[in-house]
Amino acid sequence: MKVESKRLFFIDAMRAWAILMMLQGHFIDGLLDPLFRNPDNSVYSVWLYFRGITAPVFFTVSGFIFTYLLLRVPEKGFENPRIRKGIKRGLQLLVIGYALRLNLFGLLKGQIYDGFYLVDVLHCIGLSILAIIGFYLLTSRRKAYLFPLLLLSTTVLLFLFEPVYKQWSFSWLPAGLANYFSKANGSVFTIIPWLGYTTLGAALSLVFIKFKDFKQLYPVSIVSSLILGVFLIYFSSPMFMALHEMTGVDLFALIYSNNYLFIRLGDVFVVFAVFMLIRGVLTNTTLLNIGSNTLSIYVIHFIILYGSFTGLGLYKFFHHQLHPLLAIGGSVLFMLVCTYLALQYNQREGEVKAKGATLIANGKMQLSLFSKKAIPVIKEQLVRVKLSFLRFLATSKN
Repeated sequence: MKVESKRLFFIDAMRAWAILMMLQGHFIDGLLDPLFRNPDNSVYSVWLYFRGITAPVFFTVSGFIFTYLLLRVPEKGFENPRIRKGIKRGLQLLVIGYALRLNLFGLLKGQIYDGFYLVDVLHCIGLSILAIIGFYLLTSRRKAYLFPLLLLSTTVLLFLFEPVYKQWSFSWLPAGLANYFSKANGSVFTIIPWLGYTTLGAALSLVFIKFKDFKQLYPVSIVSSLILGVFLIYFSSPMFMALHEMTGVDLFALIYSNNYLFIRLGDVFVVFAVFMLIRGVLTNTTLLNIGSNTLSIYVIHFIILYGSFTGLGLYKFFHHQLHPLLAIGGSVLFMLVCTYLALQYNQREGEVKAKGATLIANGKMQLSLFSKKAIPVIKEQLVRVKLSFLRFLATSKN
């Protein structure tokens, strides 16, 4: 398969899998009764582990896809048309991320609730895209190895020093900015360390671009991903403890005590290997469409589950109340509804945007007509009020 002419189907399939796992994960985590959250239960513990894989895979795939598309075009630097599209996309994700946390009833009262300032997946991916663009522009006119080196260095440094900066409160920053770096106020994701997964995905895309004509690309990639993934999952923690004992550096002991970033990185490599291995069967149109419409799915799921704009979502009415059977069945139905609505929107996106543009145009026209008619009337009334006021003053003096 020619990389320059075709999308990598296994990447689209991975993104589809990740968004579906995110939907069921959010549904069950938000609505399952705490009585059934028993880590000693094998079914629950397996579900919990796989739920933890979802976000790292999603971030990594997002970085992979954006960088892969960024470098497919021959133009370099600012001449690359993907730069403008990427900046627009990154800012769009930030705007949507904040919009989903708005509460219209609060706005009507003149209030913006604290939840509006919390940072989530869309904020982090939006900023990550902008960061990748920045790295690309910094290195586009320099040695070819600097871009991947900068991407990999970002991942390694963010992961290595996570035990240090996670203790910082960033209280010297305004809360809205501090939420990008600290979970102290309730942010689910922060740009550090999650940018690290996105930059890793960007670096991986460079491998597929550089070796696009290598016949053994997939066999070598599958074996390498499996080896690296198994090493990170099972041997990275002992490695950091050994480094601590050899060097006496406390940082390695801190990583060992909570080595979730490198272990999850190993999970990402294993997932990559699995999807590359079965890439031949990952050509279902619906599956690929789901992978191409993750933003619409995410927005719809946020509205239905968390009640964006109104606060009237499933989370409000069934928060931590469902029996496991209801939670599992409900999560399946939830995934089906969200993906169906997103795919229907995708098919009618042009029509919806056209109607929206027409409504806006009609609104502007009506506002213009109203202003043309209302302004002279208002001016006339103001003149009358002024004259009445002057007469009142004259009468008072007399």
